Amino acid sequence: MISGFELIKQVNDTMKKPAVVAVKSGDTVKVYQKIKEGDKERVQMFRGTVIRTDRMQSHTARITVRKVASGVGVEKSFLIHSPLIEKIEVMARGKVRRNNLSYLRSRSGKSARLTGMDFDRQAINDVTVDTSQVTTENKTDKKVEAITPEDEANKEAEKTLIAEEKTEEVQEEKKDVKEDSEEPAE
Repeated sequence: MISGFELIKQVNDTMKKPAVVAVKSGDTVKVYQKIKEGDKERVQMFRGTVIRTDRMQSHTARITVRKVASGVGVEKSFLIHSPLIEKIEVMARGKVRRNNLSYLRSRSGKSARLTGMDFDRQAINDVTVDTSQVTTENKTDKKVEAITPEDEANKEAEKTLIAEEKTEEVQEEKKDVKEDSEEPAE
């Protein structure tokens, strides 16, 4: 028999994204968030410094990102596992010794800078997912299908072929226009 705590933990774990970027306080990040305006949906990027991380092991993990826009400090909190967050990219890593960097609010200019650290940007931002455990659920007909690396490779190959075909078409059109312009006028 499953206890109430274990049942809640199982439900919370189903709400988590399978893999997220390891974000820490002091990181400069780009957060890509889906914005819905009427019938249209777009992705908006917010770039700033992470000044706080909360409950990183929970499904309610949150980061607070701060930037200065037109001389005004702007802070936004993002739930990492929210379906509205498309991706998070770590651009730079700052050397800090605490989790809450609220002292940055009162600083500006050079005093607000953090000492940079070397890190492997590719390794941090490359979020790999264990495909044996991850499934995506199609909400229209409730089918469950696994995402495999081969499927992703096939999609990339298909995109490449389509791009090559488009460039060939454009080159042919340019040749036709050039041939038309070279013909002598009578």
